[in-house]
Amino acid sequence: MKKTELSIVVPIYNEAYNIVDLHQEVCLALDQTGVVFEIICVDDGSQDGSFDILAELAAKDSRLRVVRLRRNFGQTAAMAAGFKVCRGDVIVPMDGDLQNDPADIPHLLAKIHEGFDVVSGWRKSRKDTLISRRLPSVFANRLISKMTGVVLHDYGCSLKAYRREVLSEINLYGEMHRFIPALASQVGARVTEIVVNHRPRRAGVSKYGIDRTLRVILDLVTVKFLLKYSAKPLQLFGKWGIGIGFLGVAAGLMTLYMKFFEDLSMNRNPLLILSAFLLFTGVHLVCLGLLGELVTRTYYEAQDKPIYSIRETLNL
Repeated sequence: MKKTELSIVVPIYNEAYNIVDLHQEVCLALDQTGVVFEIICVDDGSQDGSFDILAELAAKDSRLRVVRLRRNFGQTAAMAAGFKVCRGDVIVPMDGDLQNDPADIPHLLAKIHEGFDVVSGWRKSRKDTLISRRLPSVFANRLISKMTGVVLHDYGCSLKAYRREVLSEINLYGEMHRFIPALASQVGARVTEIVVNHRPRRAGVSKYGIDRTLRVILDLVTVKFLLKYSAKPLQLFGKWGIGIGFLGVAAGLMTLYMKFFEDLSMNRNPLLILSAFLLFTGVHLVCLGLLGELVTRTYYEAQDKPIYSIRETLNL
């Protein structure tokens, strides 16, 4: 058997109407390249018969390999499951709703062959709703680029290409799949992006909403912490602690000034105490959340515990 060169990883959640066309388009795009490939479809707890369709296709095409999760674990977990079982030297994740164009996969591969480790798709002409999808995406992409230092126009595009060795060093949690380019850049990976085609959804219902942007922002705080402070958390907490300490000293001096020069009693000045209390509480909660993220990562990695559970597999 020839060595598998390329793995296409597709999380599937209630995409019964798109699966057959997706399989046909991927095969059509790659058969003419001569690349030895496999398609890993991860059924993320679909309830619309998606797995039955995948099973029927897998029986006819051994290149289609199916992983069925026990319930809906989310897109990041489904991708992680696909990354775990794939065999290709290059791994290309993509959405299962046919909005990503399989014809762009050879272009991603061409960039990988130029020497890049990560190639990110940029949906320059995005075919999504303006208010709920495109505007939040623009804001999120600028914020992510600013905070991570890896400037990309479209972190949310699932269509990307990775060298296998890059993904082997990254563990995924939460909504972390969109931050892989930034995490890979931390270990020296060469990252670039190319414009890819984006198509309107043909069938099915979108699973994304504006609430997803809020979850992404929360995960961004974690990524920023991991990129800059995971090995030296004292530099983060220490700076905050010193800053709050100076604020406390300044508040104390102000209180003394008001007592001796304005004849205002300390116990009749609750606003200053309340402000200091609220500031301390806010910082305390942020730090507690970051420490909780570290504890979670340690829990999973120390036990080598995956964030998904597989029910069954086909062609594996």
